[in-house]
Amino acid sequence: MEPSKKTARIAGILYLIVVITGIISLGYVPKQLIIWEDKAATFNHILKNENLFRLGIFSSVICYLAFIFLPLVLRELFKTVNKFVANVMVVSVLVSIPISFFNLYNKYLILDMIHKESYLKIYDASQLQSLVMFHLNQYEYGIFIATFFWGLWLFPFGYLVYKSGFIPKIFGILLMLGCFGYIVNFSGNTLFADYQEWGISKIIGKIPSVAEIGICFWLLLFGVKNSKKIEYEK
Repeated sequence: MEPSKKTARIAGILYLIVVITGIISLGYVPKQLIIWEDKAATFNHILKNENLFRLGIFSSVICYLAFIFLPLVLRELFKTVNKFVANVMVVSVLVSIPISFFNLYNKYLILDMIHKESYLKIYDASQLQSLVMFHLNQYEYGIFIATFFWGLWLFPFGYLVYKSGFIPKIFGILLMLGCFGYIVNFSGNTLFADYQEWGISKIIGKIPSVAEIGICFWLLLFGVKNSKKIEYEK
């Protein structure tokens, strides 16, 4: 069965949505609003730029929704390569979705805090600012846990790309390396208190970004190349 260019393009569109909304929610918005060393400034930034904070939450929701459908479409694309591995890829993604959605609870609590005067009756300004920072930190820990699964799915995905014959093998290699990038950083930060001081986390962390953005645009712009009939691997 020949892979479908239409299926590949749909996967590319979903991947692009994941990439763009992920950049907004995990990169742009936090950089505009959060100063980890200054709880008062962070609180005031969120209060004065509430719409931007809400945009970050909404972008996360769209990102996770697209991330549900992305592996399902990719499974259709790669099921003729190896159905079992394609299913492993899907499961690896879907495990992360409940973690990611529940983690947004922390940000909704922050919205509640900055609007309800009842909190001011319980906490003074400094305590309220500390509580906001506490939930921002809890959100970051949730993201940290999710990164394990964000990395895990890249290995079966990369394997399928490498074996497919209709997408350049280099993307498969990069995706599998991206998996190890996530896993190494997760393991390093879990096992060693001074891991961030080693200076390798940022370098390793760039590998998944290069791999995922690369395969996203390849699927979107080029789809899949024609190939000979692929034998189904049970």
